Amino acid sequence: METEHKEIQGKKSSGQPKAKREKLTDDPGLRKVFVPSNRYTPLKENWMKIFTPVVEHLQLQIRFNLKSRNVEIKAGKDTKDVSNLQKAEDFVRAFILGFEVDDALALLRLDDLFLDSFEVQDVKTLKGDHMARAVGRLAGKGGRTKYTIENVTKTRIVLADTKVHILGSYQNIQIAKRALCNLILGSPPSKVYGTLRTVAARSSERF
Repeated sequence: METEHKEIQGKKSSGQPKAKREKLTDDPGLRKVFVPSNRYTPLKENWMKIFTPVVEHLQLQIRFNLKSRNVEIKAGKDTKDVSNLQKAEDFVRAFILGFEVDDALALLRLDDLFLDSFEVQDVKTLKGDHMARAVGRLAGKGGRTKYTIENVTKTRIVLADTKVHILGSYQNIQIAKRALCNLILGSPPSKVYGTLRTVAARSSERF
Protein backbone atom coordinates (compact mmCIF):
# COMPACT_ATOMS: atom_id res chain seq x y z
CA MET A 1 0.00 0.00 0.00
CA GLU A 2 1.32 3.43 -1.01
CA THR A 3 1.83 5.77 1.91
CA GLU A 4 3.17 8.91 0.23
CA HIS A 5 0.52 11.23 -1.16
CA LYS A 6 1.65 12.36 -4.61
CA GLU A 7 1.31 15.98 -5.66
CA ILE A 8 -1.48 17.24 -7.86
CA GLN A 9 -0.13 17.49 -11.39
CA GLY A 10 -0.42 20.62 -13.52
CA LYS A 11 1.52 23.30 -15.37
CA LYS A 12 3.17 26.11 -13.40
CA SER A 13 1.13 29.29 -13.44
CA SER A 14 2.24 31.68 -16.17
CA GLY A 15 0.28 34.54 -14.65
CA GLN A 16 -1.81 34.74 -17.83
CA PRO A 17 -5.54 35.20 -17.26
CA LYS A 18 -7.75 32.15 -17.85
CA ALA A 19 -10.65 32.28 -20.29
CA LYS A 20 -13.33 34.71 -19.20
CA ARG A 21 -16.11 33.17 -17.15
CA GLU A 22 -19.61 34.29 -16.38
CA LYS A 23 -19.91 37.09 -13.84
CA LEU A 24 -21.18 35.84 -10.51
CA THR A 25 -22.21 39.23 -9.16
CA ASP A 26 -23.34 42.60 -10.54
CA ASP A 27 -20.01 44.08 -9.48
CA PRO A 28 -17.23 42.57 -11.68
CA GLY A 29 -14.67 43.46 -9.01
CA LEU A 30 -16.43 41.44 -6.28
CA ARG A 31 -16.77 37.66 -5.94
CA LYS A 32 -18.86 35.83 -3.34
CA VAL A 33 -18.59 32.23 -2.13
CA PHE A 34 -21.37 30.97 0.14
CA VAL A 35 -20.27 29.03 3.24
CA PRO A 36 -22.63 26.21 4.37
CA SER A 37 -22.92 25.63 8.14
CA ASN A 38 -20.76 22.45 8.07
CA ARG A 39 -17.77 24.44 6.71
CA TYR A 40 -18.13 27.39 9.10
CA THR A 41 -15.80 25.97 11.79
CA PRO A 42 -13.09 24.72 9.34
CA LEU A 43 -13.13 28.18 7.70
CA LYS A 44 -12.66 29.87 11.08
CA GLU A 45 -9.78 27.52 11.99
CA ASN A 46 -8.01 27.96 8.63
CA TRP A 47 -8.84 31.63 8.04
CA MET A 48 -5.22 32.92 8.19
CA LYS A 49 -4.06 30.21 5.74
CA ILE A 50 -6.71 31.43 3.30
CA PHE A 51 -6.37 35.15 4.06
CA THR A 52 -2.56 35.33 3.67
CA PRO A 53 -2.12 34.05 0.05
CA VAL A 54 -5.17 36.01 -1.17
CA VAL A 55 -4.02 39.31 0.36
CA GLU A 56 -0.20 39.02 0.13
CA HIS A 57 0.28 37.10 -3.12
CA LEU A 58 -2.82 37.94 -5.15
CA GLN A 59 -3.08 41.46 -3.66
CA LEU A 60 -6.85 41.23 -3.17
CA GLN A 61 -9.14 42.09 -0.28
CA ILE A 62 -11.03 39.27 1.45
CA ARG A 63 -13.53 39.14 4.31
CA PHE A 64 -16.19 36.83 5.71
CA ASN A 65 -19.62 38.48 5.78
CA LEU A 66 -21.30 37.05 8.91
CA LYS A 67 -24.72 38.33 7.86
CA SER A 68 -24.88 36.72 4.40
CA ARG A 69 -22.41 33.90 5.29
CA ASN A 70 -20.39 34.66 2.16
CA VAL A 71 -16.66 34.95 1.74
CA GLU A 72 -16.28 38.16 -0.26
CA ILE A 73 -13.23 38.76 -2.45
CA LYS A 74 -12.60 42.18 -3.92
CA ALA A 75 -10.01 43.86 -6.12
CA GLY A 76 -8.26 46.77 -4.40
CA LYS A 77 -6.03 49.64 -5.52
CA ASP A 78 -2.95 47.38 -5.18
CA THR A 79 -4.42 44.63 -7.40
CA LYS A 80 -2.20 44.39 -10.49
CA ASP A 81 -4.00 41.52 -12.26
CA VAL A 82 -7.82 41.31 -12.14
CA SER A 83 -7.67 37.66 -13.31
CA ASN A 84 -6.46 36.94 -9.76
CA LEU A 85 -10.10 37.37 -8.66
CA GLN A 86 -11.06 34.16 -10.47
CA LYS A 87 -8.07 32.31 -9.00
CA ALA A 88 -8.95 33.44 -5.48
CA GLU A 89 -12.60 32.48 -5.94
CA ASP A 90 -11.64 28.99 -7.20
CA PHE A 91 -9.24 28.59 -4.25
CA VAL A 92 -11.88 29.55 -1.64
CA ARG A 93 -14.58 27.47 -3.40
CA ALA A 94 -12.31 24.39 -3.35
CA PHE A 95 -11.78 24.77 0.40
CA ILE A 96 -15.51 25.25 1.04
CA LEU A 97 -16.22 22.05 -0.96
CA GLY A 98 -14.00 20.15 1.49
CA PHE A 99 -10.47 20.14 0.04
CA GLU A 100 -7.51 20.74 2.38
CA VAL A 101 -6.06 24.28 2.23
CA ASP A 102 -2.72 22.97 0.91
CA ASP A 103 -4.47 21.11 -1.93
CA ALA A 104 -6.71 24.08 -2.76
CA LEU A 105 -3.59 26.30 -2.89
CA ALA A 106 -2.51 24.37 -6.00
CA LEU A 107 -5.21 26.34 -7.87
CA LEU A 108 -3.13 29.48 -7.23
CA ARG A 109 0.21 27.91 -8.20
CA LEU A 110 -0.76 25.85 -11.26
CA ASP A 111 -2.46 27.07 -14.40
CA ASP A 112 -4.34 24.06 -15.77
CA LEU A 113 -6.14 22.88 -12.64
CA PHE A 114 -9.91 22.56 -12.48
CA LEU A 115 -12.69 21.58 -10.11
CA ASP A 116 -15.28 19.07 -11.24
CA SER A 117 -18.29 17.77 -9.32
CA PHE A 118 -20.92 15.12 -9.93
CA GLU A 119 -23.70 13.34 -8.04
CA VAL A 120 -23.59 9.57 -7.46
CA GLN A 121 -27.23 9.59 -8.66
CA ASP A 122 -26.08 10.98 -12.05
CA VAL A 123 -24.19 7.72 -12.64
CA LYS A 124 -26.73 5.24 -11.27
CA THR A 125 -30.11 5.67 -9.56
CA LEU A 126 -29.60 4.30 -6.04
CA LYS A 127 -31.57 4.55 -2.82
CA GLY A 128 -31.07 3.79 0.88
CA ASP A 129 -28.55 1.02 1.61
CA HIS A 130 -27.58 0.72 -2.06
CA MET A 131 -26.51 4.37 -2.06
CA ALA A 132 -24.57 3.96 1.21
CA ARG A 133 -22.78 0.88 -0.20
CA ALA A 134 -21.86 2.73 -3.43
CA VAL A 135 -20.37 5.65 -1.47
CA GLY A 136 -18.55 3.13 0.75
CA ARG A 137 -17.05 1.46 -2.36
CA LEU A 138 -15.68 4.84 -3.50
CA ALA A 139 -13.88 5.38 -0.18
CA GLY A 140 -12.78 1.79 0.39
CA LYS A 141 -11.61 0.35 3.70
CA GLY A 142 -9.91 3.15 5.64
CA GLY A 143 -10.16 5.39 2.57
CA ARG A 144 -7.74 3.14 0.66
CA THR A 145 -9.67 3.10 -2.65
CA LYS A 146 -10.01 6.89 -2.81
CA TYR A 147 -6.34 7.28 -1.81
CA THR A 148 -5.17 4.89 -4.56
CA ILE A 149 -7.22 6.67 -7.26
CA GLU A 150 -5.82 10.04 -6.08
CA ASN A 151 -2.22 8.79 -6.24
CA VAL A 152 -2.47 7.07 -9.62
CA THR A 153 -4.32 9.98 -11.29
CA LYS A 154 -2.50 12.79 -9.40
CA THR A 155 -5.80 14.34 -8.32
CA ARG A 156 -7.57 15.06 -5.04
CA ILE A 157 -11.06 13.72 -4.34
CA VAL A 158 -13.65 14.80 -1.77
CA LEU A 159 -16.62 12.54 -1.01
CA ALA A 160 -19.35 14.78 0.41
CA ASP A 161 -22.40 12.66 1.14
CA THR A 162 -23.70 11.73 -2.34
CA LYS A 163 -21.56 14.34 -4.14
CA VAL A 164 -18.06 13.77 -5.49
CA HIS A 165 -15.63 16.66 -6.06
CA ILE A 166 -12.38 16.20 -8.02
CA LEU A 167 -9.45 18.63 -8.22
CA GLY A 168 -6.79 18.15 -10.91
CA SER A 169 -5.85 18.72 -14.53
CA TYR A 170 -8.63 18.18 -17.10
CA GLN A 171 -7.18 14.89 -18.38
CA ASN A 172 -6.49 13.46 -14.92
CA ILE A 173 -10.01 14.37 -13.75
CA GLN A 174 -11.45 12.34 -16.64
CA ILE A 175 -9.34 9.28 -15.71
CA ALA A 176 -10.32 9.54 -12.01
CA LYS A 177 -13.98 10.09 -12.91
CA ARG A 178 -14.07 6.97 -15.10
CA ALA A 179 -12.63 4.88 -12.24
CA LEU A 180 -15.14 6.32 -9.72
CA CYS A 181 -18.07 5.75 -12.10
CA ASN A 182 -17.01 2.10 -12.61
CA LEU A 183 -16.96 1.61 -8.82
CA ILE A 184 -20.46 3.12 -8.51
CA LEU A 185 -21.66 0.77 -11.26
CA GLY A 186 -20.37 -2.19 -9.26
CA SER A 187 -16.94 -3.05 -10.72
CA PRO A 188 -14.62 -4.70 -8.15
CA PRO A 189 -11.82 -2.38 -6.93
CA SER A 190 -9.07 -4.76 -8.15
CA LYS A 191 -10.40 -4.52 -11.72
CA VAL A 192 -10.74 -0.74 -11.47
CA TYR A 193 -7.14 -0.41 -10.15
CA GLY A 194 -5.80 -2.49 -13.07
CA THR A 195 -7.63 -0.43 -15.71
CA LEU A 196 -6.67 2.79 -13.93
CA ARG A 197 -2.94 2.01 -13.92
CA THR A 198 -2.99 1.02 -17.60
CA VAL A 199 -4.79 4.23 -18.63
CA ALA A 200 -2.59 6.42 -16.41
CA ALA A 201 0.61 4.81 -17.81
CA ARG A 202 -0.64 5.29 -21.38
CA SER A 203 -1.49 8.96 -20.79
CA SER A 204 1.91 9.72 -19.16
CA GLU A 205 3.68 8.11 -22.15
CA ARG A 206 1.71 10.37 -24.46
CA PHE A 207 3.01 13.55 -22.78
